[in-house]
Amino acid sequence: MKPDRKGSWYLLTGAVLGVAMGLIYSWVISPVKYVDAPPYALRADYKEEYRALVAAAYMYSGDLVRARDRLKQLKDDNPAQNVAMQAQRALAAGHPEAEVRALSLLATALSQGVTPTSSDPSSTLESTSSPDAAGSFPNPVGMGVQIKPPVSATPPDTQLTQAFSNTPEPSTPAISTPTIGAPFVLQDNTLVCNINQPDPLIQVEIEDAAGQPIPGMELVVTWADGEDHFFTGLQPELGVGYGDFLMTPNIVYFVSLAKGGQQVNDLTATQCVADDGTHYWGSWMLTFVQP
Repeated sequence: MKPDRKGSWYLLTGAVLGVAMGLIYSWVISPVKYVDAPPYALRADYKEEYRALVAAAYMYSGDLVRARDRLKQLKDDNPAQNVAMQAQRALAAGHPEAEVRALSLLATALSQGVTPTSSDPSSTLESTSSPDAAGSFPNPVGMGVQIKPPVSATPPDTQLTQAFSNTPEPSTPAISTPTIGAPFVLQDNTLVCNINQPDPLIQVEIEDAAGQPIPGMELVVTWADGEDHFFTGLQPELGVGYGDFLMTPNIVYFVSLAKGGQQVNDLTATQCVADDGTHYWGSWMLTFVQP
């Protein structure tokens, strides 16, 4: 006679039904709801929204310490690099210019290590803006903001007075933005032959009237059947006023600042010759300055 295996089948069927009912209950009837999840537990797209909000807050307040503390909540290995990479993705995806600029300026500040300290009583936050009729201050984008370490050990009234004083103080090199209405002119246009950089690039450096590099400046590249944009400051390791664009051989490009100014015409990929006679692509280095 064959042994009776009904008992084993009953146990297996019961286990399967138990697992199925447990999944239905946990996924459909009473799913887990996350409340007040920490930033590091967010989904990747929500983390990007979080960084963009931190960058926007930094643009208004200039408080790098608070921006650092907020970014630490994401537990990124390299916050400056992640912010810079997000700025590049936002630019490529056509996000608003204000968002790209805020991200690029924050990435630049993080990479430069402009860390406010409370030990310097003469530290200030300088601005060329002034309060409006309602007593609030306008958006600092494009208004000549220079970020310096704020004072945290003085009363609020004293801080507000110091925050908008014009007393020059030696400090870490500030993040500059151009003076309103002043056009940029082309100071230099040079073919750079660097065998370690064989890609044909349009490289741009932008400086203000004081010779300080300016991050977050938008440039427009046009050609016969296309147009593209790029910003300075997205590669802070190469300079906060630096930006570049990859050319395609046999195409003629025109470059200008989005805010207006002198246009550079007839740029095309040009070959250089190495010592051994081999050919490689050179890059055009354009330097714009604000007179």
